[in-house]
Amino acid sequence: MKKQMTRKEMPLGTVIDSPGCSREYKTGGWRNLIPVRNAEKCTNCLICWIYCPEGCIKVKDGKITEIDLDYCKGCGICAEECPVKGKAITMVEEKKEN
Repeated sequence: MKKQMTRKEMPLGTVIDSPGCSREYKTGGWRNLIPVRNAEKCTNCLICWIYCPEGCIKVKDGKITEIDLDYCKGCGICAEECPVKGKAITMVEEKKEN
């Protein structure tokens, strides 16, 4: 029988055997809130893009082009970190199709 490693024996980090494989699996289906960006209020400061843990905010030529809801988990970090007074991103309840 193989001996169980202790926490101190475990190597730091992890092995990523297939980088980018999360793009193969749409992971945004279980959320109940979605970010909605108000383009008129948005200053394209890109703070939301920096903080998004899933990389869902797409940028081209220094401007936000979309929020990829296929991978957005609805965490709300983008809305929370938005520095614009009155918030350029708000979280709204997602309407699910039955």
